[in-house]
Amino acid sequence: MKKILFLCLSVVGMATAQNKPTATKYETITLGGGCYWCVEAVYEKLNGVQTVVSGFSGGKTANPTYEEVSTGRTGFAESVQITYDPTVTSLDEIFKVFFTVHDPTTLNRQGADEGTQYRSVIFYKNEEQKRAAQTIIAALKKAKVYDRPIVTTLEPFTKFYKAEDYHQNYYENNKSQPYCQMVIQPKVAKFEKLFKDRLKKKK
Repeated sequence: MKKILFLCLSVVGMATAQNKPTATKYETITLGGGCYWCVEAVYEKLNGVQTVVSGFSGGKTANPTYEEVSTGRTGFAESVQITYDPTVTSLDEIFKVFFTVHDPTTLNRQGADEGTQYRSVIFYKNEEQKRAAQTIIAALKKAKVYDRPIVTTLEPFTKFYKAEDYHQNYYENNKSQPYCQMVIQPKVAKFEKLFKDRLKKKK
């Protein structure tokens, strides 16, 4: 399945490679792929990504707390807001990573984390982001990469609320914790293996 996935995603990337911007202007995309600790840990290692912030998007109330979102009744999804340099990475590559390191076929669940707050979701800020998301999902479906239907939702971005400070850089600050070792570390290792040529250089 991995070979098919990367062949499929390579075609999607080639289709838009000619449209790379010429001036450096950071862009943002907000994604939800289960626990934000996992997603944050992966994207912090992708070359071209400037910042990754863990937080909440998709709900309607103001300033939600982690405890409130954890009830699964707020409409918010645990999300990461990714700021990236489009001259170094691209929206297509960010989506490639997204569909590689989480399961887009499990409804409101990633592993043992269950609830609408863990849904697979792309919060698009404009039509370009929406079309790019639709294109990659259509390509994945056409290639029959997954045995089950993709349930990733495309939702218009409205607001992003940063999570409490202790959630930021959680993996880097808590690598000895069982959740980090058993859940996050395997995702990071998978990303580092499959995208080894796209990792940030160690300082």
